[in-house]
Amino acid sequence: MPDLEPIGRVLVVVGVAIAIVGAVLAFGLRIPFVGQLPGDIRIDRDGTTIFIPLGTMLVVSIVLSVVLSLLGRR
Repeated sequence: MPDLEPIGRVLVVVGVAIAIVGAVLAFGLRIPFVGQLPGDIRIDRDGTTIFIPLGTMLVVSIVLSVVLSLLGRR
């Protein structure tokens, strides 16, 4: 039987990522800076709202890059 340790590690990482995404979806509106950073675009016209979170996605991308970089060094 082949070594299953790498598959187990991948499953743990995927599980943690799903838990983090779930927490953000559940509590995302309560995080004070989400949607209010410079670069976030909100257009309200005639009962239609368009929201483009460029600043928030930049911060999320930087944080995920740092975390994955630190995990990859092990």
